[in-house]
Amino acid sequence: MTLQFPIVPMKAVLGVLPPDDGWAFEVKWDGYRTLAFVAGGRVRLQSTKGIDVTERYPELGDLPASVNAGHAILDAELVVTDETGKPRFDLVQRHEREAALYFFDVLAINDTDTTGLGYEDRRRLLDDVVERAANWTVPAHHIGGGEALLAATAAQQLEGVMAKRLGSTYQIGARSKHWRKVKNRTRVDVVIGGYTTGTGNRSSTFGSLLVGRHVDDRLEFAGGVGTGFTQRRLDELLAVLRPLRTNVCPFDPPPPRPVVRTATWVEPALTASLEIAEITNDGLVRQSSFVGLAGET
Repeated sequence: MTLQFPIVPMKAVLGVLPPDDGWAFEVKWDGYRTLAFVAGGRVRLQSTKGIDVTERYPELGDLPASVNAGHAILDAELVVTDETGKPRFDLVQRHEREAALYFFDVLAINDTDTTGLGYEDRRRLLDDVVERAANWTVPAHHIGGGEALLAATAAQQLEGVMAKRLGSTYQIGARSKHWRKVKNRTRVDVVIGGYTTGTGNRSSTFGSLLVGRHVDDRLEFAGGVGTGFTQRRLDELLAVLRPLRTNVCPFDPPPPRPVVRTATWVEPALTASLEIAEITNDGLVRQSSFVGLAGET
């Protein structure tokens, strides 16, 4: 094989759902992007940063027995599912349950580099080379039917879909428009309880809003939101927040110490709308983006 560890995997662009004609669609699983190098009856797992993470996942050590090749390089999402079988990112981070590999591409089989083959050919090879087992599988892909699949993922509270252009090759190290990431987003209302000190081009405003959600009679910390702002919006929000500044932390319990160190607290008088990927089991907003203050949206 000419491809060697480590490899920079192909990446997708974030975008909207393309038309069905000329595209295939896959469920976007929420986990860690992982490359699996199978050789000599052993597997080596690589993170997107090129780090060997094999020892972290001993439950995946038997993968070579399910690979119908002496050598193979496979692309996958490493996931951990909850009791209902739904992959959850926070469970991957904790790794309290066994991980699984959801394979979606193949870069090499034995002495053949397959990256120059079209998408459909690589998917056929992937189905042939990987035998499904408890800790790895090859989820289905769909030619066309993008809207229906995206709606199904939204109904199941999954992250979204991947759209991949038919006939496209695997471009190592590239972020390609031939792979499109289409995410489901949820809108939630949260209470602003503070903001962090800004750096760089935000040194005159703030870094992130610190937000919370009411739980019983407490305002429970729900994380920070640092995206979705124009410079004008940052200036406008800071002007509104300054008169509300207080020495008292409104969150119960207080946020983690690294957050507290750069925090300015405000009276919890303003509600903001966010678009988020999910609320984690720890009650934190994930992949949040500011939409507006309550009454504006």
